[in-house]
Amino acid sequence: MRDHDSLPYSMPALAAEERIARAHHMRDRLKERRSCRYFSDAPVPREVIEAAIEAAGSAPNGANHQPWHFAVVSSPETKRAIREAAEAEERAFYSGKASDEWLEALGPLGTDADKPFLETAPWLIVVFAQRKGGIEEDGQTQNYYVNESVGIACGMLITTLHEAGLSTLTHTPSPMGFLREICGRPDHEKPLMIVVAGLPSDDATVPKGATRKKPLAQIASWL
Repeated sequence: MRDHDSLPYSMPALAAEERIARAHHMRDRLKERRSCRYFSDAPVPREVIEAAIEAAGSAPNGANHQPWHFAVVSSPETKRAIREAAEAEERAFYSGKASDEWLEALGPLGTDADKPFLETAPWLIVVFAQRKGGIEEDGQTQNYYVNESVGIACGMLITTLHEAGLSTLTHTPSPMGFLREICGRPDHEKPLMIVVAGLPSDDATVPKGATRKKPLAQIASWL
């Protein structure tokens, strides 16, 4: 049933060639994206982060409840607190919590418990998934398709940051409950990830293995 308060909606009238060209351009831009673990401390304007979060806030979501919150961290003291708590969890992970199979899978990426980027990068965006709240954020209304909604929003956040010429990293220490306390968020919000954002350091590298991507024929089927 059509909403009586609905608004007109349309998309630009483009020739097929223009649609293909735009899709190819975006594909090629996003294929340049890499997860960066070596950041510069060079400043990045707050306006860039604000625009990226506004883009993320336009993501499709369950019942239009927009079940997300982005806690943006730039203060050295808060970044240090996050690093110390994250590294404590990471040490436990690498020293026994993780299975041998998991550690073997991480081997080519060269990761370990040391996370200096959490202090070096100018911005940490801590993403929270709101189990309850609704569009008014009353803390009581049930939200729907929360993980799916917030996952899409994170993708749009990272895409916008990449288009702005920033490097990013998604960091997911486990468990992440300490982020709720440090960022002063309520119990009905679940920390989902930290998006680290900034410019790469002059000596930044990425693992060669991380550039291997599955081809189209492997990730898509046409029915």
